[in-house]
Amino acid sequence: MSLTAIIFLIILGIILFYVEFLIVPGFTITGIGGAIAIIVGVYFGYKEYGTPGGHYILGVTAIVAIFSVIIMLRSGTWNKMALKTKIEGKSSSSLDSEINIGDSGETITRLNPYGKVVIKEKFYEAKSDDAYIDPKIKIEVKKIDGSHLIVKPLN
Repeated sequence: MSLTAIIFLIILGIILFYVEFLIVPGFTITGIGGAIAIIVGVYFGYKEYGTPGGHYILGVTAIVAIFSVIIMLRSGTWNKMALKTKIEGKSSSSLDSEINIGDSGETITRLNPYGKVVIKEKFYEAKSDDAYIDPKIKIEVKKIDGSHLIVKPLN
């Protein structure tokens, strides 16, 4: 294999890696193809030009790959691809208007410490304050913590 073909394989592998990172993120065929192209290029470098020539080809490949990553980072290519929008707001599932402290209900699942309860014929996520509570046990709302209820058994 000629030196031109070896260089072509290595450059193709580096380009496929950039396609993998910038256009098709994830572990896809482009990344695998890039790795195979670079490995095959370096392998044929060792096969055609011996150990010293293979070392030179491997070293130049590493330097070119690192140098091109540095250029991409400095040019702001990553910033052009990055998501810059912010999501601001709060959850609309405030329980303060639906449930009051002292309301009673029944556990649907075992609370250890989290589980499902039914209060006023609606299902909620609840947390046991201190002990596990079995299903079908009467409970009382002790505290409202955001979207979770803190409950205790009625005994």
